[in-house]
Amino acid sequence: MSMTFTCDIVSLEASIFSGLVKTVVATGEQGELGIFFNHAPLLTKLIPGPVRVVMDNGEEEVYYVSGGYLEVQPNAVNILADTALRASDISEAEAEKAQAEAKAAATNMNGEFDYSKAAIQLAEAAAQIRTLQKLRNKK
Repeated sequence: MSMTFTCDIVSLEASIFSGLVKTVVATGEQGELGIFFNHAPLLTKLIPGPVRVVMDNGEEEVYYVSGGYLEVQPNAVNILADTALRASDISEAEAEKAQAEAKAAATNMNGEFDYSKAAIQLAEAAAQIRTLQKLRNKK
């Protein structure tokens, strides 16, 4: 008997991944989650960061999600995110630039400054950089 389950990762724009997997690792609000075959049903909110997927052939892929929800059902995991990207599609230079801009905006506050928006942008840029580091460590 195969110890795999289906996994779907979707964003508002498109389906990013759909297939049979052995493992899914994502970061929820309470910490990192490892999902394996026959996991108990679960619904949790995800924070921006990497999602690692080990396919049925043993290959590992890394994705970035901007947050969203992870749902575990019998024999299926669904990840619903506002933004989801393959880690290989993320530009490290753009992520570092976005991080620097968000930090600069936070230090140069004026009357029209939106701190919560800058904090979200900073968190997303940092999460994209962490995702690229996980991809690099995988290789």
